[in-house]
Order: sequence, then C-alpha cells, then structure tokens
Amino acid sequence: MSEPENRCRLVLIVPDIADADEQAKIVGDALKGGDVASIILPQYGLGDGEFQKHAEKIVPLAQNAGAAALLAGDSRVVGRTKADGLHITGGAAEISEAVEKYADKLIVGGGNAADRHHALEIGEERPEYVFFGKLEGDIKPEAHPKNLALAEWWASMIEIPCIVMGGTDPASALAVAESGAEFVAMRLAVFGEPARAALVVAEINALLDEKAPRFEG
Repeated sequence: MSEPENRCRLVLIVPDIADADEQAKIVGDALKGGDVASIILPQYGLGDGEFQKHAEKIVPLAQNAGAAALLAGDSRVVGRTKADGLHITGGAAEISEAVEKYADKLIVGGGNAADRHHALEIGEERPEYVFFGKLEGDIKPEAHPKNLALAEWWASMIEIPCIVMGGTDPASALAVAESGAEFVAMRLAVFGEPARAALVVAEINALLDEKAPRFEG
C-alpha cells in the first residue's frame, strides 16, 4: 500500500450529537476504518463546559489513532483537553489573532474563504492550512464547484495546504483530490449512517489510493 502522505488525505468533521459518549463512540468507530489525517470537532452551540466534556472524550481517541485533533470553538478548551489545534471559522483577522497567539504551540488553520481575495488575505496570515467550504457545507452529494475551483487555483500556486469540504457522497472525495487539494473534509458522507462509518472511511481511502493524483515528494 502506498504511503498516505503523498496523496489527498481524509479529514473528519465530527457530527452534531448531543450525547458525548455516543458522539465519541461514532468517531472511534470511524477512525478504525483507516487513514485519517485529522478530525475537526465543532462546538455546535454547546456551552464551553459541555464542549469540553465532548472534547475530552474525542481528543484522545483521535490522537491514539494517529489523527490530529482540532477544535472549532473556545480556544481555552483546546488547552484544557490537550487538543492539537484550533480551527477558525472566521476570516483573516480572526486567523491572524490565533496564529499570533498560538502558532508555536498549536496547529492553527481554517478560514471562511468564499473567493480568491479572501483566500489570499487568510494565506498572508500563514495558517497551517486554509479551509474551503463550511463545516456543515455538505448539503449535496458532490463538493461545491466553487470550492473545487478555489482549491485548484490555490494548490497550483500556494504552498499552504488546503482542506476542501466534500459532499454527502463518499465518491466526492475523488473530485477534491483531483483539484490538487491536500485534504478532503467529510461529515455526512462518513457519519450519515454511523454503523457504516468505518466501512466508508476504508472505501474513501481505497478510492484515493487507487485514483487520487500523487504529490511530488
């Protein structure tokens, strides 16, 4: 099997599940399916205390599976749960502040880049990655064409890696890979039927192993 690092890799967006144990079980199952570069856990309107309870269960699960655990929410919870990084859903100003504050300690990335201009503004702040799409933007089977076009443009000229939000169909991962993006984010495609999550992760990895373009070492 090829080394996963030389092609587009999977990022899992943890679904909104009120019960922390149930959420953790579903994520743990998915991680058994194969290579996952990182997971992003959004706060989903939870209070900081509740969010921390969820993160305390999910962060070690991800890390034990070799995936980076990124939190999209209160930055103090990142420190308290020893998560690997902070995913910022706002624009360049918010990313700038987080990079300045945490860049030596945490992975900081994200952004809400809906066009080239905003993507470049975010890129100037030197985040670890730029995210094209919204964390809950998987509303159609395929990835949003605008995000694919942005990723193709970005990957062809900018060194900073990008993550592109995929669609609800696991096969949408391939279109993201073909854009040149380093990472594809999946939420409902993997977690829509929780019992099949590990199987879907395995299927996506097999698809990317077989058909995704390879990066130059």
